[in-house]
Amino acid sequence: MSSANLSREETARRAASITLHEVRVELDLTGAPERARSGFPTVTTLRFEASEPETWLDFIGEKVTQVTVDGEEREVRWDGARIALDGLAGEHEVRVEAVAAYSRSGEGMHRFHDPVDGETYLYTQYEPADSRRVMACFEQPDLKARFTFAVTAPAGWHVLSNQSAAHVTEGIGVQIVEFAPTLPISSFITSVAAGPYARIEGQWSRGDQHIPLGVLCRASLAEHLEADEILEVTRQGLDFFTDAFAYPYPWGKYDQIFVPEYNLGAMENPGLVTFTEAYITRGAATDAQRGARANTILHEMAHMWFGDLVTMRWWDDLWLKESFADYMGTHASAAATRFTDAWARFANSRKTWAYRQDQLPTTHPIVADIPDLEAAKLNFDGITYAKGASVLKQLVAYVGEDAFFEGARRYFAAHAFGNTSLGDLLDQLEAASGQPLRDWSQAWLQTSGVSALWLESDGDGRRFLVQDGGEVAPRPHRLRVGLYDRNDGGLALRERIDLTVDQERTQVEIPDADLTLLNDEDLTYAKVRLDERSLSTVTEALSSLSDDLARGLVWSSLWNATRDGELDAARYLDIVRRHSPAEPNVALLSATLLNAAFAIAHYVTDAQRPDQRRAWVDTTWTALQHADAGSDAQLAWARAFAAASAFDDARSDDVRAILDGDAPQGLPMDADLRWLLLTALAATGHADAERIAAERAEDDTAAGHTAEIRALASRPDASVRAAAWHAAWNDLTLSNDHLDATIAGFRAGGRRDLIEGFDAEYFTRIRDAWSERSIELAQRLVLGLFPATDSTDAVDAWLAENGDAPGALRRLVIESSDDLARDLRVRAAQG
Repeated sequence: MSSANLSREETARRAASITLHEVRVELDLTGAPERARSGFPTVTTLRFEASEPETWLDFIGEKVTQVTVDGEEREVRWDGARIALDGLAGEHEVRVEAVAAYSRSGEGMHRFHDPVDGETYLYTQYEPADSRRVMACFEQPDLKARFTFAVTAPAGWHVLSNQSAAHVTEGIGVQIVEFAPTLPISSFITSVAAGPYARIEGQWSRGDQHIPLGVLCRASLAEHLEADEILEVTRQGLDFFTDAFAYPYPWGKYDQIFVPEYNLGAMENPGLVTFTEAYITRGAATDAQRGARANTILHEMAHMWFGDLVTMRWWDDLWLKESFADYMGTHASAAATRFTDAWARFANSRKTWAYRQDQLPTTHPIVADIPDLEAAKLNFDGITYAKGASVLKQLVAYVGEDAFFEGARRYFAAHAFGNTSLGDLLDQLEAASGQPLRDWSQAWLQTSGVSALWLESDGDGRRFLVQDGGEVAPRPHRLRVGLYDRNDGGLALRERIDLTVDQERTQVEIPDADLTLLNDEDLTYAKVRLDERSLSTVTEALSSLSDDLARGLVWSSLWNATRDGELDAARYLDIVRRHSPAEPNVALLSATLLNAAFAIAHYVTDAQRPDQRRAWVDTTWTALQHADAGSDAQLAWARAFAAASAFDDARSDDVRAILDGDAPQGLPMDADLRWLLLTALAATGHADAERIAAERAEDDTAAGHTAEIRALASRPDASVRAAAWHAAWNDLTLSNDHLDATIAGFRAGGRRDLIEGFDAEYFTRIRDAWSERSIELAQRLVLGLFPATDSTDAVDAWLAENGDAPGALRRLVIESSDDLARDLRVRAAQG
């Protein structure tokens, strides 16, 4: 194992021997605008107590120039990841002078040069273990300290960190900003950002507490920043969580900064939350997009308590922050903002992520076994987030909402600024609810897999609710069953029946109905199967079901049955074509359109695929023409039409006409939609490099440059795809976003005939890529270039021959292999 890949055992030993008090970090970022300058000086001073004579500090960068212990210079013993220290006993002050590297992968100190105005922007991203790319540190969550940052930066820049600036020293062309010390936090949630960001300010007040608010983005995007709505959601969230948790927001200020080339949706750095710029739309945005942004704002805000105030001891208990934040983000959206459909979006989209992840051979319990940092990196997944949140919703149904929130309040009061594990939370929830939860925890948090629920009848007319979890023992479910009848106005709710089931077969008293919807209101975590009568009903009348959440659950049930091979993909696509044009909830519509496109690419047979692609292009075109002018649905259908047209060129003339100015009335033709349409033309051979260059000239922005890379690589020419292949593996200047665009272009249009010649080479490259590239970039290569062959023979052979490959790499390959096997299995089941 590389010395950079810290293990749980060794960090536990280090935590037992070190008591960390204070850390001071001095960064010199004045050279950042100089593109040729690859690194920046960093000086870290740590004050700690050691009970063992030896330990190490973590640092990854260009060089370590000096190490002093209590003022005495020591020999630098640095292996590229660890700085060895010895001769320790009692209190010490260690000072490390080094040069860290600017990042193009979104890890550590990311540097971005804006092509619009030439300005330079910096921000940090650390989770789980990249603060060591900026400072020397103890890179583990259970060694908390008070951090003080002092940053030297060009004059005129905004310089930000977790706390407000304590004082600023102005020089000639430079400024030194020293920030107030933080409260005790882990290194991975410290943060720095610097650059000529545009800033909008606000304030939130509650009694004697006054919290300054800031919203920032690049200056060239400021005109598109919806700061008023962002601040409104922020205030609503602070109101909600202050009441819910009965613990005042502790971090002094609340800045939110939208940054370029970001690998995540957002990161919960206390006082300086970072977000992807994808949440800033350069043109039209649907209400679903704004709802997703609000959900993310509230997810990160929940982390100010779950994760920042109280932090997991090690990454095994990552769920203690991510599952709770995912649940709280949705709950607060529905309870405190205008996005009251948040649970419908969660049921239809977020849980789809969980169901897929939980059926992979690499699935794991919510409380996971995380032996090292590489494993931790891959566990920011659908189990830790969406399944965890789903199970917490089931816990609320089990103990009641009041007891659940009272348990959270007691948890914060007992463990503020500390580190915890599963048992610490269960203690507080049991005390608040008066119910034993260890068996519940074992069933839900400490076992993996997803159950399926359906109704069966025997020959005597008795009905049974069947729970099939495969190898998973039956879990206790508290759920509701909705009975819906068809009438002149469509499907209408007759009644809901509460049930508790914990056996494989439970006899139930459920009357017949046109639609029997198990898990109505989505209280539990399970795949729900529709009986044949219900399936016939929704085939004819799904769009007449008025409740968003109920409709979302039906869409989810249909999709799960399709990807499990139990519902023919052609039948699923027929239901989509019938009912999606009438779907009023744009979040449900957008998710359904993505699922339909995926089903065509992966689940219909090779023989069916051309006809299904043509039918889908026609469906999206017709729906686009009939959508209300200027509506969210019109924009969603336009995007779906553009995506479908990359696989079938039957309507390339219509695509070109839209680009040339003949768009449907009310359709906002912003730069992003134009690029989607142009890339579709490029992928089908109807747009050349000259046409793409002309579009770039009209959109000379960072997003325009990224879109140009994708469009150029999408052209259906073997030499173009070969160039994209070689660039992805060999061009080390590609940023994370540009690598994504190159890979997307290589795979564009489903043209296996142009790229299948690289299948064998893929398997010869991935181990070297894993060892030579950062994990963020290596993941993109391993997942994005995995070959969609017509058998699993090649990947099976690689796995058999590479049993000694890093566990995280094997996990990605195993998951990709399982996805391919599912595709092949579902195709074989069609008809």
